[in-house]
Amino acid sequence: MNSFCKNIMFFLLVRAIAIIPLIASSSLELDQGYHDDNNMRFLWFDKWQVHVVNDLSNKKTLLVHCKSKDDDLGIHNIAAGTEYNWKFRPRVFGNTLFWCHLAYDNLHAAFDVYWENEALYYKCDYNDCFWIARDDGIYLKDIRNNRVEHRHPWKLG
Repeated sequence: MNSFCKNIMFFLLVRAIAIIPLIASSSLELDQGYHDDNNMRFLWFDKWQVHVVNDLSNKKTLLVHCKSKDDDLGIHNIAAGTEYNWKFRPRVFGNTLFWCHLAYDNLHAAFDVYWENEALYYKCDYNDCFWIARDDGIYLKDIRNNRVEHRHPWKLG
């Protein structure tokens, strides 16, 4: 391949990399009209952090096992009043998903902790999701509205 063709290929590659975020941000649909800034445009470039907080009573230890399609984050025993957290960057072409299995005593819950959804982005303030384990279930902290909402019950077993 001669140098002219290499230069053209390099130019096309650079243009494609520069245009991908613009195309993606223009094709995203806003959910429930939350979005009044440009946070979505840079979701792929920002690091996200997911927190799993043990807010159980009586100093109970929480077992946490989180995964994605590509990564098994291992099993962690979280003391009361502490948290397990990790950081990641969403995949450029979408479909990033993390889920966790939580357990204590004879109760457990399994659920998604990060998925691509505008309502979740908003509640997590576009980079920081807090999942809180309490005696009566699992809660998601809505950072923007300064509240927590019950999301998942514990199951016996």
